[in-house]
Amino acid sequence: MKKVLFMCVANSARSQMAEGIAKSIYLDFKIESAGSKPTKLNPIAVKVMNEIGIDISNNFSKDINSLNKKFIDELDYVITLCKEEVCPIIITNAKKIHLPFLDPAIDNLPEKELIKNFRDIRNQIKKKIIELKTIFEVSF
Repeated sequence: MKKVLFMCVANSARSQMAEGIAKSIYLDFKIESAGSKPTKLNPIAVKVMNEIGIDISNNFSKDINSLNKKFIDELDYVITLCKEEVCPIIITNAKKIHLPFLDPAIDNLPEKELIKNFRDIRNQIKKKIIELKTIFEVSF
């Protein structure tokens, strides 16, 4: 079983959406997400994931240190998702992949535009996660 960790700073949107999408695609993988400065799960991320049939409402933002040590020690891939800030790093022998996405939670945007932002980032993340099948060496 391959083990994958998605990371961004707050573990509130991008890495949470990536975790949910990847779990829906790579059913036989162990997939987690974490952040260097976790905050709380963004409710708009939950909403836009529900739109595509993925429920992340029971997820919560977590720090890398709260993950199971065995999982961390056996990681195959660490995928960072930050674009405009410094992504968290982790000391591991896992293959590191950087997929830069803007943080969809832009301050001072009207709600309609904010939701559109989240949808756009969600769709971009989903596309990239599907493309990872060649790296993960799996077939659908």
